[in-house]
Amino acid sequence: MRVSLPPNDVYNQELLRQTHPEDWQNPTPQGRYNLVVIGGGTAGLTAAGACAAVGGRVALIEKHFTGGDCLVTGCVPSKALIRSARAVYAINTAQDFGVKVPSVAEVDFDAVMERMRRLRARISPADSVQKLKDSGVDVYLGEARFISPEAIEVDGTVLTFSRALIATGGRPWIPDIPGLKDADPLTSETIFQLTELPKRLAVLGAGPIGCELAQTFRRLGAEVCLIQKASHILMREDQDAASLVQQQFAQEGVQLILNAELKAVVVEGEAKQLKIQTPQGLQQLTCDEVLVATGRKPNIDNLALDKAGVSISNRGLEVDAYLKTSNPRIFAAGDVVSHFQFTHTANAFGRMAFMNALFWGRKKTETAVVPWCTYTDPEVAHVGLYEDQAKQQGYQVDTITVSFKEMDRAILDQEDTGFVRVHLKAGSDHILGATLVSAHAGELLSYITLLMSLGKGLSALSEFIYPYPTQTEVLRKLANTYQQRKLKPWVVQVLRRILAYKR
Repeated sequence: MRVSLPPNDVYNQELLRQTHPEDWQNPTPQGRYNLVVIGGGTAGLTAAGACAAVGGRVALIEKHFTGGDCLVTGCVPSKALIRSARAVYAINTAQDFGVKVPSVAEVDFDAVMERMRRLRARISPADSVQKLKDSGVDVYLGEARFISPEAIEVDGTVLTFSRALIATGGRPWIPDIPGLKDADPLTSETIFQLTELPKRLAVLGAGPIGCELAQTFRRLGAEVCLIQKASHILMREDQDAASLVQQQFAQEGVQLILNAELKAVVVEGEAKQLKIQTPQGLQQLTCDEVLVATGRKPNIDNLALDKAGVSISNRGLEVDAYLKTSNPRIFAAGDVVSHFQFTHTANAFGRMAFMNALFWGRKKTETAVVPWCTYTDPEVAHVGLYEDQAKQQGYQVDTITVSFKEMDRAILDQEDTGFVRVHLKAGSDHILGATLVSAHAGELLSYITLLMSLGKGLSALSEFIYPYPTQTEVLRKLANTYQQRKLKPWVVQVLRRILAYKR
């Protein structure tokens, strides 16, 4: 199966050479496999690599590119563009730091995209077909489909297995809106193929993908309008956190149309007319490109799951807490089944599925401590439960919030927008969840995630010595605030008497 990736420059050619080489010859099966993995994204790569590392006979089938969405259309290209956009923003705000620049930064969009493709190609050997082969994985490039509960066919070759893992990921979901598909909308799969900056970009959906790309393309010079059905952006997040990002968007000139629904799209020459229903009535917006970021759906359409005895529902492929499907020989992991659609979760659950499938593992997805971060500026990071979720589960909650406006390093860096908020089980330092909003929220979150994973309480953060000045000191202040709250008035009175006696 030939695959392509525009534009056809040296960097994309190198990416293809690593992740889907044109001259690749699929191997000939040498008997039954311990594990056959369908999908070469993060979950599939993790499971296949783990199986090969312990001496298992393992095959991996990939239709498009090894490395999957993360490498080609997700984390890697998006973060490359975000970094370029932040460089632009730093130059344009340099006067705030006493640095004079001749004029606003001039963006060479073609160079920005070329840089992304160059760095993506540089990273690609880590997920390459050859590396998989060298590690002991039989790699089959082509489209897989089940032909029985214990066999898979790929390009006419039949692979039999003891266990199989479905890790086929997901793809952008385009809503059925009149005229939208005729407008050839951009998605997270195609936006990284652009070679020219859209002058006017409309973004449909204000979740993590929509927000990250809206801010990025605004900073790169596009006029950006973000259309959201709800009353504010990043609906999944703490509302105070989302509001800070929303304020930053407004400051940077991202137009927000909230409580809005796209009703129709009409193509007029090179332009696209969007008809948007708002509380004020029907509005019309003209743009050059529409980016659809309204969610994703699992890639299960052509797997012939019925022949494998794998049940699906109107929600898609179903698995239990151990990632097992209705066929006890077949497991699934990654975006194809998880509502945590993150690379790091796919990695963790791919490893979990491997252990549960082949070594009688009993690890449950519901016990995993899953952090995530939206890479806007400021970033929004979260782990565990939100306050309303904790209360719904019957917890009484104590909440502590520390603002970065209290932190010296954040003030000096002019990165004092944001806060750290932790939810504790009332009367204890047991962490139920935490939200961080800051320029480096994703980095800081890992300290709290580590405590939760180890079963440690918030008090442990006060036991470290933190270098001064750093933004990590906000965690010490968070823990100290808890310690201060824990001091009951009668304890303070006793301590005062003891100290008075010692004078």
